[in-house]
Amino acid sequence: MKTIKQLLGGVATTAIFATGAAAQDVTLKLHQFLPAQANVPALILDVWADNIEEASDGRIKIDRFPSMQLGGAPPELMDQAIDGVADVIWTVVGYTPGRFPTTEVFELPFMVDDARAASCAYWTMYEEHMADDEFAAVKVLGTWVHGPGVLHTADPVETPADLQGLNIRGGSRLVNELLKLAGATPVGMPVPAVPEALSKGVIDGTTVPWEVTSSLKIPELVENHTEFEGPALYNLTFVLAMNKDVFNDLPEDLQTIIDENSGLEFSIFAGGVQSDADAPAREIAVDLGNNIIAITDTSEWQALVNPVYDTWVAEMDAQGRDGRALIDQARSLMSGDCAGVTGALE
Repeated sequence: MKTIKQLLGGVATTAIFATGAAAQDVTLKLHQFLPAQANVPALILDVWADNIEEASDGRIKIDRFPSMQLGGAPPELMDQAIDGVADVIWTVVGYTPGRFPTTEVFELPFMVDDARAASCAYWTMYEEHMADDEFAAVKVLGTWVHGPGVLHTADPVETPADLQGLNIRGGSRLVNELLKLAGATPVGMPVPAVPEALSKGVIDGTTVPWEVTSSLKIPELVENHTEFEGPALYNLTFVLAMNKDVFNDLPEDLQTIIDENSGLEFSIFAGGVQSDADAPAREIAVDLGNNIIAITDTSEWQALVNPVYDTWVAEMDAQGRDGRALIDQARSLMSGDCAGVTGALE
């Protein structure tokens, strides 16, 4: 049986250059919630779309609709792909809490310390556990996570006690549980709403990775940023998904082009790009003279999250999913076959 790394090496030189022969033109609508200039659309989604247009000799055209230009709210994106409002969508899985529970294994606090390895493990576990279950209604093209989640707050946060009484936008359902345990009030909102909420004092801080702070101007809105050494405080899971009927109606050669530009290699690439974009965004806060707090001893925080793990395992077990086995598999993949991987686009 080939390892993940062998499979990556075998397809990396060909995955982006497949071309088709049939003469049928197709236009796909790609819908997502961030501005076009943000990192994910500019550095990931546009790369994916451009490669498919090029590989198909222009027979596939992908129209890009940022900032929810096709209407609706970010939590509706998955249903837009299912219902055909959009042909392809990119979304945060956690915008619909509880709907795709297995993905949450990569959102557990202090679970992930490398976005590429986690994105690789996520795709591997998607194929095994999720493709015919939680995501059966769509054609999933990519699964990935971002770099380490960071706390960005008006007042300094060095210990869990510093979160007492604060309103904090939580990055995921499980991070919201952590915030509750620390005495904060978690506030749910899609990330585009964060700047206004910070500027109006609706929230006292937010959890987002560094890379998204530049487009949201967060270093200009708060002066304190709390990082964690080692595994991340949290990560979010993403999917790039396509309407199944639209994909199935494509000629076989165009289906092949989409498949060969999606999947495992693309997922690793996407997670890596988001993680790599953290450093330049962080530098903006440094240049502004903001207070960056590095938590090197995370033991107090780690102890706080044990109930989050216990509750999640119990919830998964109640659904007939082995929560502890999923955690063990994710960790094994991230430290084993998926360790040190790079995406085919790199």
